[in-house]
Amino acid sequence: MRRIFSHMRLSYGQKLGLLATVPLILAVAAISIIVANQSRQLADREIKALETQLIEAKKAELKNYISIARTAFVNIYGRAAPDDEEAMLAVTQILSSMIYGQDGYFFVFDYAGNNLVSPRQTYLIGKNWTGLEDLNGTAITDELIRIARQGGGYHSYDWPKPSSRETARMVTYVVGLQDWRWAIGTGIFIDDVLETVAAARAEVEHRVRQTSIYIVVITVAALFVVFLSGLVINIRERRLADAKLKELTQRVFDAQEEERGRVARELHDGISQLLVGVRYALDSALRRFKSGDDRALETLESGIDHLSGAIQEVRRISRDLRPGVLDDLGLGPALKALTDDFAERTGIETDFHTVVFRNRLDKDAKNALYRIAQEAMTNIERHANATHVSIDIRGHKKGATLRIADNGTGMPQTSSRRSGGAGLGLRNMQERVEQLDGTLRIFSSRTGTIIVAEVPLSHMLQPEEQSPGNRKASA
Repeated sequence: MRRIFSHMRLSYGQKLGLLATVPLILAVAAISIIVANQSRQLADREIKALETQLIEAKKAELKNYISIARTAFVNIYGRAAPDDEEAMLAVTQILSSMIYGQDGYFFVFDYAGNNLVSPRQTYLIGKNWTGLEDLNGTAITDELIRIARQGGGYHSYDWPKPSSRETARMVTYVVGLQDWRWAIGTGIFIDDVLETVAAARAEVEHRVRQTSIYIVVITVAALFVVFLSGLVINIRERRLADAKLKELTQRVFDAQEEERGRVARELHDGISQLLVGVRYALDSALRRFKSGDDRALETLESGIDHLSGAIQEVRRISRDLRPGVLDDLGLGPALKALTDDFAERTGIETDFHTVVFRNRLDKDAKNALYRIAQEAMTNIERHANATHVSIDIRGHKKGATLRIADNGTGMPQTSSRRSGGAGLGLRNMQERVEQLDGTLRIFSSRTGTIIVAEVPLSHMLQPEEQSPGNRKASA
């Protein structure tokens, strides 16, 4: 170092400044590298967690699709013999008609590798695809059949999308019908998940490069100030990042808990009670069978009726998780479909009235009013003993109003709005309306109940915000 300073003929002050500057530059460079690496590592962990969460959600969706498909043909399969070609044809026709989304469909291979069902890629049907592999050499047909023989599972490979014919990553779930030696499955393309992950990684790299540029510019301008400021900024940015990460995590947890609570209430109020009835009926039937009681068959039939009710309740909960008509057509048609289903399911006379106001409600208001109607009709079905229900939705100068009336037995005092023991359903309605700064009024007597939910004008969209394609949609 002394030889360098002697050859450079620097003054004492310059030498002192250089001695102070070099360590600072090295320190800033080291800090920049450490921060970048830590940011990448933290981002990689979060991105991997996000990718895992998204893929697991896709897998759960696939499993639900297979469950729906099996429900559609379980009666045919259960009564058919292993060589019943007529039943096999009926099942293949059912599966061929069950397509969903832009690229979703069900496929069937027999254990010999012959394709029996492929509605979106019909060139596969009737051919043997034993040994089929994707571009990366991953076995497809043989692996799907192997998984089906073992009972079922997931498999990932590259496959051309029916809509665009572009090869993309696909996750499939397959199960086996052992009596027919069939492998039945469906798949979802996860290119959107991979694109999301890639975009997140690119954003991380962009931010790392941007931070490095800032550090270099500031270091050149004032090395000593940058060193002190860099420490403060790094600490502050890390705290902000941690705070934002905690906030985001908490919001995710809150959303999950809210959804779990709603599903738990559905399960407790409906399926749990039905299954308890099934269990009681089966236990009673078993005791009567053992004792030779002739009423055992009657009790068993009662248990089967309860089980059928549980199956219908599961289907209803699955549909109620997110009605597609609400997004596609608006609140009016969604409520009309809800009331029609309610009337058909319960036999209760139901009237629905609406005044079209051209899809003027925002998304939050539509979701809230639909869920309030859904909750109210569930309570009417289970508790009101009503014979007539009237639903009215309309817009006005102050906003929008949903009115639901029945001629049932009314609510007990413990469930009234003024009581502290309000049920979960009423509390859920109240919370939804409060989030919209609206009002919920409940009028109940021995001759019936009226529920009036109002949302303010702030949740009504301006006419110019509506696209031409939505002008014919209702609320």
